[in-house]
Amino acid sequence: MSLNMLKAAVAAVAVLGLPMAAEARELVLYNWSDYTPPELLKRFTAETGINITLDLYDSNESMLAKLKAGGTGYDVVVPSDYMVKIMADEGMLVDIGVNAMPNFKNVEGPLKSPYFDPERKYTAPYMYGTTSFSYDTAAIGKLEDSWKEFYEPRPELKGKVAVLNDQVEVINNALRYLGLPLCNENPAEMKKVQELLLKQKPFVALYNSDGTHERLAAKEVVMHMQWNGAAHRAKMALPTIEYVYPKEGMSLWADNFAVPVGAKNIEEAKIFINWMMDPKNIAEASNFTGYMGAVPAAAAYLDDAMKNDPAVVPPAGMDHLFIMAKPCGVKAKELMDKVWTNVRK
Repeated sequence: MSLNMLKAAVAAVAVLGLPMAAEARELVLYNWSDYTPPELLKRFTAETGINITLDLYDSNESMLAKLKAGGTGYDVVVPSDYMVKIMADEGMLVDIGVNAMPNFKNVEGPLKSPYFDPERKYTAPYMYGTTSFSYDTAAIGKLEDSWKEFYEPRPELKGKVAVLNDQVEVINNALRYLGLPLCNENPAEMKKVQELLLKQKPFVALYNSDGTHERLAAKEVVMHMQWNGAAHRAKMALPTIEYVYPKEGMSLWADNFAVPVGAKNIEEAKIFINWMMDPKNIAEASNFTGYMGAVPAAAAYLDDAMKNDPAVVPPAGMDHLFIMAKPCGVKAKELMDKVWTNVRK
């Protein structure tokens, strides 16, 4: 074909509005930091032809704030249980009919119909786990299985404790330790929480939810408030780390895939979410994160280290300790915000 003929062909395509090539498909995933296996995303792109851009956040509240402030361009977000309820109630999530997706048949157990999305219209389960604290037994010996060790640390731990930058987890577990009800609307009782956290503060090296397993494994701190998957990953690097099941109870949480209102690539998001409910795919995520998914058939693909770690698979008789918190009312949230602001300033 001559140059003139080629130019004529290109001009004809432009005039007719015909595609020069297949249009690229993509989606933007907004997820917690260090919570997405890079190789898994590469395989998804290879299998589906959909390119994924990954952006990160470190708390439900920061994700919500960004979306409310006009943050756009995200096709899939990963809110925790209570945050799903908040976002759904405020009309921030798209009904993507997860319960009708082909791979939803693989989901079993209590997360098939949870309180925050009982019909699973808006969300699909990603990972679930617990929140407690871990410590290096080689540095401090065996501690009591109580939140007392975390909120009222031993003198030798001054400046050696790290806390999640997560007001819900920090305050809820402080309430459990003090024997007070969650979603507390009593200013006097919330003042007790504030006093406890201020008393703890000199022992705190930092408030940070990123890189918790690396920080503990590298012995930058001796104790760290952690999610159990992070504790598992830390223990793989430093076997003397122990994850605590506090006798006062602990948080049970579930993170979920959802599509926010304003998403541009909804069909691609649906493909991704359905793909992640395949046993092999969710197991690959579990092996990376150290958390369990809600797909029992994934067990066949889990690493032995996952199956044998008490942080991941709790010892028998621990079920009564796991408590899934529901969203609080306006007054309780205002008191929590006030306590957190006063502690962090």
